[in-house]
Amino acid sequence: MSKDNSPVKLWRFHGGVQPPERKALANTTPIRTLPLPKVLYIPLRQHIGMSGSLCVQQGERVLRGQALTEPGVYGGLPIHAPTSGLVGEVVEHPSNHPSQIPEPALTLIPDGEHQAIEFQGLANPTALSSLELIQHLHHAGIAGLGGAGFPTAQKLTLARTIELLIINGVECEPYIVSDDRLMREHAATIIRGVVLLQHILQHQQQAPEAVIAVEDNKPEAVAALTAALGNEHPNIRLQVIPTLYPSGGEKQLIQVLTGKQVPARGYPADLGILMQNVGTAFAIATAIDQGQPLMERVVTLTGEAFQQPGTAWVLLGTPIQHLLECGALEPSAQQRIIVGGPMMGYTVADPRTPIIKTTNCILAPNTVELPAAGAESPCIRCGMCEQVCPASLLPQQLLWLAKAKDHPGLAKHNLADCIECGACAYVCPSEIPLVHYYRKAKAEVREEKIEQQQSEIARLRFEARQERLEREKQERLERHKQAAKAREKALAERAKQAAATPDSTPTAATGKTSADPIQAAIARAKAKRAAQQAQAEPSTNEAAELDPQKARVAAAIARAKAKRAEQQQQAEPSNASAAEPVELDPQKARVAAAVARAKAKRAAMAAESATTDDNNPKPAGDPNKP
Repeated sequence: MSKDNSPVKLWRFHGGVQPPERKALANTTPIRTLPLPKVLYIPLRQHIGMSGSLCVQQGERVLRGQALTEPGVYGGLPIHAPTSGLVGEVVEHPSNHPSQIPEPALTLIPDGEHQAIEFQGLANPTALSSLELIQHLHHAGIAGLGGAGFPTAQKLTLARTIELLIINGVECEPYIVSDDRLMREHAATIIRGVVLLQHILQHQQQAPEAVIAVEDNKPEAVAALTAALGNEHPNIRLQVIPTLYPSGGEKQLIQVLTGKQVPARGYPADLGILMQNVGTAFAIATAIDQGQPLMERVVTLTGEAFQQPGTAWVLLGTPIQHLLECGALEPSAQQRIIVGGPMMGYTVADPRTPIIKTTNCILAPNTVELPAAGAESPCIRCGMCEQVCPASLLPQQLLWLAKAKDHPGLAKHNLADCIECGACAYVCPSEIPLVHYYRKAKAEVREEKIEQQQSEIARLRFEARQERLEREKQERLERHKQAAKAREKALAERAKQAAATPDSTPTAATGKTSADPIQAAIARAKAKRAAQQAQAEPSTNEAAELDPQKARVAAAIARAKAKRAEQQQQAEPSNASAAEPVELDPQKARVAAAVARAKAKRAAMAAESATTDDNNPKPAGDPNKP
């Protein structure tokens, strides 16, 4: 109804079911506060986006409300200590996710004092800008409490021109009553959060209209909100809608209230609409007015296996096992523990699984009230799944495509628009767990997309490397070309200088002038070395000085070398301007040969004298006398 009690037109979305509500089991008692658990396992990521970096150390004592992580990039939010205690190690702990894949979680040991930091709210938040309030919500770690866990600050930042703000208090799934009890007991705080959201979203000094939507099966919550609204908030309207599952879905509720359909792969902001959960509105008001970050939330404990069902304020990171003990669980054979409701929830195998920001219910049914699913039978193509699908999809076709892993076909049939409400599986006579197939297919599509992105990054890196190598190769070739040109230029200049100033040193063989001073120097060096060798050969053999025969052989060798050197010089071309190097100086060779002959003659004379002395020995007596 509108403010003037005139009826407001409502629309109806496609499909939907009406399962047994079974809400009275837990909504008859107020929200209670549970005793502190013995240990908290606080996941470092409890929202959509990257996890932050740890800013505390093991063994450090922290207080309630103290930041444990610094915000990460890409939508990251900080995580705060739900109570005071000692920081333990970061462990791989079972995640609160259908996959139950372990993820990093910080261990916190409560000290029982529940001591908090000094919280400071904003004195006059309506005097601050939207950006300042959004930054405050970001540092408070506020995320959507309706189920998706999208960071509230990022969602508000992306919203541009918003004309309608919808506060979702429908809570359509059976058993769950967390939002119902919150609206009954804290209606004024929720209204305060709506007013702050309107201030943040105002455009050109104009705040958007706000609508609080509640199903007609929650009369107590409707009465509490009506009393809190009074006549002080003319721009906020309370709208009661018929009970139909899943009318609490974002796109379905928008269609019920406005008649507009969010396009496939589109967002409500494209229509000028923004939706927030009543729990998120409560957390926003608490963070801005009281300065308290998101550290706890209301969780429903329900199911006939609980002796003490109800709702409770639960610290983030509390193990499910602690809630089972507080609810006095009487487990039965094949007892199941479900996170969420019977339609969209999932069974957890490890009771150490922690409560996170998006956990709204722990369901512990017995086998009578919620029997286990029977064996899957072949599809009979009855078409009932298509009739109840609120997203107007073809569940049967999606099932075949999921089994065939036809990811392009799944994208063509808009698998991403499936809200996993479970209505199709609820009416399936073959008891096919359709939602499980869709979840698995979505995970495979995400993994394939990640692999494609990584492959594209690797391809770009490879191409960049190839371009770099080719560029370096061309640069090396260019440097070699420049060096070759420089060498050619230097040789040309040297030849030009040699032609202009010929060497005046005559060659040993021809007596002509050499045209190249370098070649002439080489020739002189070789001739000098040959002469030295020729002079050294007779003197290196001491036995030749004593042996006339060896002396004569050495003299013959020297004459042969001298003669060969003369022949080599005569065989060289007559154009001495080429300045070929000379192997031996003939003049020096002849001198060496003469020296060798003289030494040989002296050695022969010495040998003859020695022979004469041996044949004519001196007489004994005075050696000085002849």
